[in-house]
Formats: sequence, structure tokens, C-alpha cells
Amino acid sequence: MTKHIADHREPSNGARLQHFLRLAREASPAAPRQLHQRPQTRSEDNRRMQEYLRIERGIEA
Repeated sequence: MTKHIADHREPSNGARLQHFLRLAREASPAAPRQLHQRPQTRSEDNRRMQEYLRIERGIEA
């Protein structure tokens, strides 16, 4: 049994992905580096919870 004529399409060459990546690179070439290097803000509550969990586990540091 053969495929329907509508099911015979040629494989894509990735042009849509290439176009998207080109636009992303042109927008801001340093954006990934800036996101990676920005300082992460952590609240004091989060740090306090980490210390409580560390003590609960019996880890002395």
C-alpha cells in the first residue's frame, strides 16, 4: 500500500531553525553570557531554611 499524495513531502533542511538562530544571535550576542554571569539574589529566609535542614541532617560544618 502506498502513501497518499499529500504524505509525500520532502524532508526539511532546517531553514526555519537556522532563521530563528540567526535572529537570536543578531539581537544580542552577549545575552547568554550576561544571563550566566548575573548575580543570583537569594533571600535570607532561603538561607535560614538551608541551615535548619543541614542541622536536621546532622551535618556539622
